[in-house]
Amino acid sequence: MKVIDELLAQLPFATIEQKGKSYSVSVPKENLLETARLLKENTRLSFDFLMDIVGLDYEDALGTAYYLSATQFPSYIIALKTRTDDRENPLLDSVSDLWESAGLYEREVYDFFGIRFVGNFDMRRLFLRQDWKGYPLRKDYDANPELNPVPLENENLDDMENLPVIETILESERLEKHRKLFEAEEYVVNFGPQHPATHGVLHLRVSLDGEIIKKIDPNFGYIHRGIEKMSESYTYPQILHLIDRMDYLSGTIHRHGMCLAVEKGLELDVPERAHYIRTIIDELTRIASHLLGWGCMAMDMGSITAFVYGMRDREKIMDIFEETCGGRLMANYSVIGGVMTDIHPNFQRKVKEFIPYMRKMLKEHHLLFTGNPIARGRMEDVGYLSKEKAIALGATGPTGRASGWSNDVRKIDPYAAYRHADFKEVLRSDGLTFDRYIIRLDEIEESLKIIEQLIDNIPGGAYAAKTKAIIKLPEGEFYQRVEGARGEFDVYIHSKGEKYPYRVKFRSPCMTLVNTLKAIAAGTKVADLIMLGGSLDYVVPCIDR
Repeated sequence: MKVIDELLAQLPFATIEQKGKSYSVSVPKENLLETARLLKENTRLSFDFLMDIVGLDYEDALGTAYYLSATQFPSYIIALKTRTDDRENPLLDSVSDLWESAGLYEREVYDFFGIRFVGNFDMRRLFLRQDWKGYPLRKDYDANPELNPVPLENENLDDMENLPVIETILESERLEKHRKLFEAEEYVVNFGPQHPATHGVLHLRVSLDGEIIKKIDPNFGYIHRGIEKMSESYTYPQILHLIDRMDYLSGTIHRHGMCLAVEKGLELDVPERAHYIRTIIDELTRIASHLLGWGCMAMDMGSITAFVYGMRDREKIMDIFEETCGGRLMANYSVIGGVMTDIHPNFQRKVKEFIPYMRKMLKEHHLLFTGNPIARGRMEDVGYLSKEKAIALGATGPTGRASGWSNDVRKIDPYAAYRHADFKEVLRSDGLTFDRYIIRLDEIEESLKIIEQLIDNIPGGAYAAKTKAIIKLPEGEFYQRVEGARGEFDVYIHSKGEKYPYRVKFRSPCMTLVNTLKAIAAGTKVADLIMLGGSLDYVVPCIDR
């Protein structure tokens, strides 16, 4: 693209590679901030969406890869890469003043690789305890359990509040300072991690001024399972088993994304029949997820009946999954090359029966809850999120679209059978809690349209391509985006030509949504906190990978 080429021409110190709509830009660490600023603040084309930061251990060096997209031309991606040879005290400049989401991503990189970011106001660990020894995703990590014995006491709250900040004093001198997150006189209440209304094992420390929320500090890691670390010793087919279990409500979609990433690396030609089947299963998954999200949010506001209705309708989809896939919540259906088995003889009939049923039930849901004056009063004019703030925080999916941000990967970079379906990306402009509520019900109707167009047109032929018994990806880096029920889910694979990946990274759409909760809850009442979390519809195991 001409404008991107002209932009990158301003970087004489960069090594640039292009493959289709993806650019790899490698720069010395001294030029990282300069390059990031150019890409973000360019007036002609701003790469304003930081999709993810991937930490990397090259064995002889540590590095980061910043995946950037421009909302103006969202199908183009730049991977900005840098590295440091100092493994003892690795330092890189923070880009958190350019992209607000970078603050959280940099903490994740620090937690697992030990790279500290100069200028980041909060260099605490993100998932592990503050007293954890070592950095688990480094190749030289010592996993001896004696170094990190199972603690018998809770983490010290002072450690959780102590924010290390790396600041530049002089060009050649660094200083580590500390500041407190909460002042001594602040009234701080703990929500979770065992509270059921936090939608998972999530710990929120909430500072209150009477009933008004001043600030929120989310703490992750209570169910962290080390999936990215485990993936380094799993074969590619084995990794699929783990993907379903991150966002278990979007499991089939995320598993599909991993399959696409591997198939991209193999340059594997997947049969059209498999593409159609995968797409239909993905959209059924999206409907089931939105139904549960709708029911849980309604229950957060006191309507148990709405929750029961949502679960009732979701069971119809689970029954279809059980018959064709063999599983319900964990369908385990997509495999590298296609799907595990062909669809059940009843599949098309049952899906076609479900479409009019669900349309009828959608009207019932609106009558039951959307039109309820008490519910509307709770949701309207609460939890405002602007389009600019959504982009800055990386709040993709229905949350971003409720603020007017067009970010649907199915439209941006169509995959599978989405290129054969005519559907609308649902957008709203007000960015309030009601918009995040209603947009999921509207997206169910669009998913039904997609399924309706595909279900009678599933091609014949094979349901999976033949693959080798041992799958090895060629050397290189592979990146795949898919549209999960909660936003953009991305898969990064770094391969060295072995049957195991050298590094795997998954972009969690839910991690940015909890970060968004901090932004929309400030200034609201504590009684609204759980409803606001429900409107974001995050799933904590997706964060705690």
